Amino acid sequence: MGQLGSILPLILLVVVFYFLLIRPQRKRQQEATAMQNSLAPGARVMTTTGLFGTVVAVDNEDVILEVAPGIETRWVKAAIGRVVTPGDAPADESLADEPVVDDVVTDDTADHEVVKGDDVKGEDKDNTPREETETTVERNGGKDSSTKQS
Repeated sequence: MGQLGSILPLILLVVVFYFLLIRPQRKRQQEATAMQNSLAPGARVMTTTGLFGTVVAVDNEDVILEVAPGIETRWVKAAIGRVVTPGDAPADESLADEPVVDDVVTDDTADHEVVKGDDVKGEDKDNTPREETETTVERNGGKDSSTKQS
C-alpha cells in the first residue's frame, strides 16, 4: 500500500498533462492538417507569417498563392495558417483604398509645427528642378512667424 501511495501522484501528474496539454495540441494539429489538405483554388488564406493571398493551384505539398494581381508565390501547405472567410477580412483592407494625407506633421512636445509640401526634392509641376524646402511655423505667444529652410 505504501508503494502505491508514492506512485499515485506521479500517475496523476501524467494524466493531467495528457488532458491539459497533449490532447488539445494533437487535436489542433489534426484540424490544421485537415484544413491544409482541403485547400482548393479560389480560397482566401492567411499564411503563418501573416501574408494574405488567394489559392491559385495546389500541387502535392505546395500551394500557389496570388498575393496581388499577377503576383504568384509558391508556399508549402504547412505554411497556411487559416482560411479567411469574407467576415474575417482584416481592418486595414478597408483603409487601403483611402489616400494617406501626410502634409502636416505636428510635434506636440515642441512649440512649432512642420508643414511639408506635396512634392519631394526633384521637379516642380512645370518640370523645373528645385531644391527640397520645408516650412516651419513657430508659435510665439499670439504671433506666428514663418521661416524657409533648405
